[in-house]
Formats: sequence, structure tokens, C-alpha cells
Amino acid sequence: MICPKGASTIASSKLRLILGSGSPRRRELLAQIGVVPDEIRPADIDETPHKAELPRPYAARLAVEKAQAIESDDLILSADTVVAVGRRILGKPENAAQAAQFLMLLSGRRHRVITGVALRLGGKIWSRQVETVVKFKRLSDMEISAYLRSNEWQGKAGGYAIQGIGGAFIPAINGSYTNVVGLPLTEVTNMLIGAGYPVSFEGVPA
Repeated sequence: MICPKGASTIASSKLRLILGSGSPRRRELLAQIGVVPDEIRPADIDETPHKAELPRPYAARLAVEKAQAIESDDLILSADTVVAVGRRILGKPENAAQAAQFLMLLSGRRHRVITGVALRLGGKIWSRQVETVVKFKRLSDMEISAYLRSNEWQGKAGGYAIQGIGGAFIPAINGSYTNVVGLPLTEVTNMLIGAGYPVSFEGVPA
């Protein structure tokens, strides 16, 4: 079947986008490429890792499960970011004591940040995983204490935020910066365009 000229553009403009995440950082990143979700609907799923589950498959699974958990015929974008030291998954610290443990573990070594991204439209799902290697400098007790007092660790995978104070602890990364923030923009852009969603690349206020 041959579509009339401009039909694909018309069809794509009718797509509504649901962001299956309440993360303000992901909304800000999408705004950088001119994408404003029509709806924010955080998915409520069990994020407990399976026994012996490795970080990359874990991130991929959660992203897909989040997309599947949202009942809608609209385009759904979901993601899950994991900080991993070897095979160990560092989630969001439950309290300051656990955040301190994470920071001491990350201090003076490299770790991986993996984001699983899923895009669902009806019964079709696109899935990608992006990995960035992050190097932490050796942290002093004073730096760890000050960071804990800032409360920036709250709600952050691994207990830190590269786009905030935590950026002062990171001398180098190998890979996507936006992936460490929480959403790899290059891959997400390609996925959205591939699904027929228009990306303007015109930044909008977050």
C-alpha cells in the first residue's frame, strides 16, 4: 500500500508520548531535544533483582517491565539506570548510612552505569541498553560527610548525581554523559524517530 505524500508525517504527529518515569532529570534531558511528554505516568513494579541477576540484564528487564506495566495505546518510554561495581548492583540508598557505604565502595575506582531503555507502541517493544564507565577519585572522610549532608544522594542510583555536587568526584568517564544522568539521548532519539515520533531538536524549558 502506498501512503499519500505527507501521510506518515500526519500519522506521527498524532502520537502521544507517555513517560513512564517520575524523574525530573529524564524530563529535563528530553526537553533538550524538544520532546515534552504528553503525560507522566511512573510505573509501579517490583524492582527487586532476581537471584544472581547481572546488572545489564537487570536494567533491561526493569525498563521493559515498566513499559509493559502502563496500560495505554500511546507511545510509552521507560528507563532504568543501574550503578554496578563488578557484579554488584547499587540501587538507591535507603538511608545515609547505606549511601556512605556506596560512596566508600566507589571511592578511588571505576564502576559502570547502565541504563536500560524501552519504548512500547501497542504490542511492539524496542529495547536498548547503554553502558558508561565512570571513574571516581579517592574520597576523603570530609568529602563523604559533606556529600551526605547535602542530601543529594537521596533517590539516586549508587548514591550520587554526576550533574550535581557529585560531579566534583568524577575526573573521567568513558561513554555517554547523559546515560549517567539517567537517559542516553543519542539512543533515545534514534528510538523515538524509528517509532515515528517527531523529534524537533529545539530545546524547550524543562
